[in-house]
Amino acid sequence: MVEHGELESELNLQEDEEDGDNSDVSEEGEAVYEFQFEGEMDPLSFAEEEDSSGLQPYERFEQIQHHYEFLAATAKKRPTLHKCQRYAKRNGRRKGSRNKANPEMTRKLGDATLCYAHGRFEEAIRVLKEVIRLAPNLSDSYHTLGLIYTAMGDKKRALNFYMIAAHLNPKDASLWKLLVTRSIEEGNTRQANYCLSKAIIADPEDIGLRFHRASLYIELREYQKAADSYEQISHLRPDNIEVLGKAIQLYKRCGQHERAICMLEDSIKNHGNITNLSVVDLLTSTLMERNEYARALEHIECTQHVFGTGKKIPLYLTIKAGICHVHLGHLEKAENLFDIIQIDTSAHPALILDFAASLMTVGHHESALKYYKILEEDADKYNGYIYLNIARCYVFLRKGVQAIDYYYKAVKKHNNNIDARLMLSSLLLEEGRDDEAICVLSPPLEPESALDTKSGTSELWWQSGMIKLKLSQIYKAKGSLEAFADVLFPVIRETLFLETVQQKVKSRKRLSTSVLSERTKVLDDHQTDNVFRGFRPIASSADLSKAARAKKLLQKKAAVKEAKRAATLAAGYDWMSDDSDNESPKVFRKPPLPDFLKEEENLLLIVELCKSLSSLKRYWDALEIINLSLKLECNTLSLQMKEELRTLGAHIGYKIADPAHGWDYVRYIVSRHPHSFSAWNCYYKGILRNNRLLRNNKFLLSMKTKHKDSVPPILISGHKYTMMNQHQAAAREYLEAHKLMPDNPLINLCAGTALINLALGLRLQNKHQTVLQGLSFLFKNAQICGNSQESLYNIARAYHHIGLVDLAVKYYEKVLAIREKDYPIPILPNDNPCDSGIKRPGYCDLRREAAYNLHLIYKKSGAFDLARQVLKDHLVL
Repeated sequence: MVEHGELESELNLQEDEEDGDNSDVSEEGEAVYEFQFEGEMDPLSFAEEEDSSGLQPYERFEQIQHHYEFLAATAKKRPTLHKCQRYAKRNGRRKGSRNKANPEMTRKLGDATLCYAHGRFEEAIRVLKEVIRLAPNLSDSYHTLGLIYTAMGDKKRALNFYMIAAHLNPKDASLWKLLVTRSIEEGNTRQANYCLSKAIIADPEDIGLRFHRASLYIELREYQKAADSYEQISHLRPDNIEVLGKAIQLYKRCGQHERAICMLEDSIKNHGNITNLSVVDLLTSTLMERNEYARALEHIECTQHVFGTGKKIPLYLTIKAGICHVHLGHLEKAENLFDIIQIDTSAHPALILDFAASLMTVGHHESALKYYKILEEDADKYNGYIYLNIARCYVFLRKGVQAIDYYYKAVKKHNNNIDARLMLSSLLLEEGRDDEAICVLSPPLEPESALDTKSGTSELWWQSGMIKLKLSQIYKAKGSLEAFADVLFPVIRETLFLETVQQKVKSRKRLSTSVLSERTKVLDDHQTDNVFRGFRPIASSADLSKAARAKKLLQKKAAVKEAKRAATLAAGYDWMSDDSDNESPKVFRKPPLPDFLKEEENLLLIVELCKSLSSLKRYWDALEIINLSLKLECNTLSLQMKEELRTLGAHIGYKIADPAHGWDYVRYIVSRHPHSFSAWNCYYKGILRNNRLLRNNKFLLSMKTKHKDSVPPILISGHKYTMMNQHQAAAREYLEAHKLMPDNPLINLCAGTALINLALGLRLQNKHQTVLQGLSFLFKNAQICGNSQESLYNIARAYHHIGLVDLAVKYYEKVLAIREKDYPIPILPNDNPCDSGIKRPGYCDLRREAAYNLHLIYKKSGAFDLARQVLKDHLVL
């Protein structure tokens, strides 16, 4: 078995001496040749033997195409030796045909035909095979064999012999048409397209064949080729306006509007279609779609001139002329043309709507409102469209009350119109009707009644992200933080979640084996028993590219699958099919607010939402929004917003039950602001609540090493050693901080207390010197604080601690003589003042503590009366 290309490669080009033409050229530029068998070739084997080649149809086709090009180039550029010899022997053209059968062959063909007519098929086949062996270039014998095998029900062999007969007699259009029909019945679209092209060449006047080819291109989504085919048909049948319209529609679908316009103008100019108003209407519509209103108006006026002044052009062309005048700025002319509309409002309502829309486009809203009002009586037919446009006109005319009424009508007619609800709520807010605006945007009490049953959609308008965003903004403006957070939080969370998850998946989705196999069907040709194979696939270039990629993927999967099978069998297990093909592709959901992160105002709204959630003590929700916002790869947040969110996250971190979730934000803030006492206070507060003080040596050490002039990490290290009762190490840290800030009262206090505690140790030799150094720091603290009650109490407590009770009594008495007023407890910048709680009056006064310690000294020394008197004076309520 061979392909049609191999058959032709074995045949010689034959000159058609009857017509005097060497070849016919098709519309695609392909040469058509006549072929004949020669030598010892057996054409019967082409139709009866099986294919023994192992190549795929598409691969074989590429070889055949290459061979075709070689044959065509040889036939066109170089005459054969046989032709050169003939030209040398004679001048002029010999009449007659070389393929004219001799009488003996004619008699045998007649006998075979009689046998076929009487139903003696085997005898007819025997006679025809003998004819083919003696004269293999006669197409009648193959045609008769095709008829015989058709009668016998062997369609495959019949098709093969018909194909040979058609190639030997390529100008027999009936054979090619028969092959087209048979190929379509078998589902062989490649062969059908090949035969269709041959049939068009053989019978170029058959318009049905061209229609068939154009429809085939449309099925294959090759709209450009389909448009070209319809254009060719239009040139042959210029009066067929339907064909012209299909070509124009396809050209516009391909984006070739100018070519469509030129084709219509050519039809009017060269084919006398100016009186055909459908062509003029199609041309003006195409020009108006391109905003070429001047050219459209020119054609309408030319048509009016051809019709004459006594006869008016149809109303739809008049309306289009008015629309063109509107866009060209000739409003008065447009109004004059549309005076007729007020008489007959039922004629062409769609064009009236276009005219009103044109008036709105150019800013003449009052005139547009007049024409929308004309159609208001039939507004129910347009599903709220008329009400909506009337409301828009009133908005532009700054008539809010009337606009609200018509927006209510539009929303009632089209319940799921989200844009109308948003605009209606904005107008209600401008009029101060906030409760109505909230009602318009809030879910209905009976959700089932809000479904748009007429449109057949189950989408709920109150679940729209834009509706919830607008509603949350209204609640925020009214100061209702709880309602603001309840409405906005789910929408923002879903939007940020989808953005963070789907932005990282950039790879193509994995296609299953079934999908890949379906794509490769474009390249498959399973007709192994057919003589002619390797026809060019009838598919677009994109489909062919997809099929080639799918074929490679299938081969790769097969190789991997075989390797897995071999490895599994080697391991002694049963091999199963690969389950990776069953993986369902990932489905990407559209966020509720797709472009929410592109506007700075919306980003500020995220920050406000986090603050509101924090103030409502919904810390986990706030942290979730903060985490999602900062995880965005293409983050549009400004540095200031990021800092604010991280600061808020750190603030939340030491308020929730598990501060570990805000720990990263605390460390980030400290790293960015290593000299900020507020940042370090937040850090210190967090590690104390999370019991992390003794587990942050590495971070503190790195901060101390990197920022040697930063005091807070040194102080925190000193506090850590104090909590561990390592007073010598604590004193070392405090003294290091004292070098950087000698006048800081806290540093002097910490250094003094550390040295006093160190002096009480057993291993220290110079205890008295250490005590004096500690007291010197405490006295300096008192000097800096102006001998405040707290500084004097600290000195008295130190004397009391080391056993100098007489000096301790002196300073306790000084504390009792001072009445300290209450001061607010220091808070961090993001702390809520209400969180500190309400303290009783006098919570900053240390006289009670001093009196209690003084009574202990009196009691220990035996002065019970003094001790009793101190308690009576200062500790009895």
